[in-house]
Amino acid sequence: MKKIGVLALQGAVDEHIQMIKSAGALPSKVKHPSDLNGLDGLVLPGGESTTMRKIMKRYDLIEPVRAFAKEGKAIFGTCAGLVLLSKEIEGGEESLGLIDTTAVRNGFGRQKESFEAELNVEIFSDAPFEAVFIRAPYLIEPSPEVSVLATFEDKIVAAKEANILVTAFHPELTNDNRFMRFFIEKMV
Repeated sequence: MKKIGVLALQGAVDEHIQMIKSAGALPSKVKHPSDLNGLDGLVLPGGESTTMRKIMKRYDLIEPVRAFAKEGKAIFGTCAGLVLLSKEIEGGEESLGLIDTTAVRNGFGRQKESFEAELNVEIFSDAPFEAVFIRAPYLIEPSPEVSVLATFEDKIVAAKEANILVTAFHPELTNDNRFMRFFIEKMV
C-alpha cells in the first residue's frame, strides 16, 4: 500500500487524509522533515499560503520538501499548495519553485467570491469534475513542460509537470476522489 503524507501545519489536513484513504492509500501527517522518510508521495493542502510558508520555514521543511521532489517523488498541491509549489508567485513572494508557472493568489477574488463550478478535466473522460473554489488562485505563464489539465474562464486551474500536480480548487471538499486516485495511481 502506498504511503502518502499530508503537510499538517495548517489547512484542510483531515479532509485530505480522508480522501487519501478513499483512494486506497495510507495517509500520514507531516510536521517535521523526518516525517518525509518512507513516503511515496506528499500533499500540500489548501489553507493560507503565506502562513504555511512561514510555518514550513520555522520547522525547516522548505529544503526537505524540495529535495523530496528532486528525488522524483510526487507532490500534489491544492489551492495554497498550488501557490507554494509554483516557480513564482505574482507579487514576488517566495515559493518552492517546483512547477514552472506563476501563481496569482486570490485570483478569483476574496472569500465572499468563493464558488463551485463544473470543469472538463483533460485526464477524466468519464464526467466533469465539480470543483470547489475558495479564495482560489490560478496559474499564468506555464512553460511548455507544464500540462494544463483544466481551465475556468480561460484561467488555468489544474496542471501537471513531471512529478508535480496542482489544482486551484479543493478536490478534498467533494466526494469525488478522481484527482487523488490519479495522483496515487499514475504519479506516485
